[in-house]
Amino acid sequence: MSANNTKHDAVHPIIPREKLDFGLDGDVPKYWFGGDAYKSRFWDALSVIFPPGEKFFMTCVRDFRDRISDPKLLEDIQGFNRQEAQHTLVHRQDNDRLRRQGVDVDKLTKYVDKMLNVDYRKKYSREYTLSITSALEHFTSIIAHSLFDKRDVMKEADHRVRAMYAWHAIEEVEHKGVAYDVMEDYAKVGYWMRIWGLVHASVMFPITIFTIQRQLLIHDGFNAWQRAKLMAKGTWWLFKPGGLLQPMAKHYWTYYKPGYHPWQETEQHGYEEWLAAFNGSKDPVKASEQMRHDLALSA
Repeated sequence: MSANNTKHDAVHPIIPREKLDFGLDGDVPKYWFGGDAYKSRFWDALSVIFPPGEKFFMTCVRDFRDRISDPKLLEDIQGFNRQEAQHTLVHRQDNDRLRRQGVDVDKLTKYVDKMLNVDYRKKYSREYTLSITSALEHFTSIIAHSLFDKRDVMKEADHRVRAMYAWHAIEEVEHKGVAYDVMEDYAKVGYWMRIWGLVHASVMFPITIFTIQRQLLIHDGFNAWQRAKLMAKGTWWLFKPGGLLQPMAKHYWTYYKPGYHPWQETEQHGYEEWLAAFNGSKDPVKASEQMRHDLALSA
């Protein structure tokens, strides 16, 4: 069976972009998101999670590699792996920034690595871990709807870190159907396992983020009462009407529909603008800033 030909053709080609320089070894402020400790450490927690998370994604897709004969899907898997490997590399560079602040990054990444790449791999079937992978890939692709909307939610962020997350989101949009196709057409995961994987990820992912964010805030010297106030204010920033997560909400729920496929959603605001800017400069930081400029003009 040809996964891409029998279901939905990918809208965007998977293009690995390698040897990118975001300037993360420069003078990025500790609280790089508008001086806000909660927002900065929320995204820093994501950066800590990504290297072991990308390893998990690639491993879970690789479990079914030998069953696949479709040349287009095999090509897409190769592109998926190359993109995920670059995400790992760049987020490790970003995590070196945390190391320079004295953060025990290795302890935090080992916590995530053990959970995903040891405990989950021992406890759950290969089909179920792929359903979790597909669900997490859904999260990382739909975040582009928040990052690239007209509110410019990252406008207070340092331009270098902002550019890293813009590039990461762009590439997640490009390969968002790969794990799903392997899961559905080769792992033969049915509707209920697919949905349970999303429910599982919907609980595990934020708990993991907030656990690591809490450790970062403890490292920064915030006491329990100060952390509670930061979390209350920050949670409102995440979930309030017009907050960071609102643009993702309707896209999140579509995953529950029977017959859903990631490429049923063909349009991604900001993608073409970023791609045109990057193809012109080959500089991801310039591409991010040009995209923001172009979107502001079209708003």
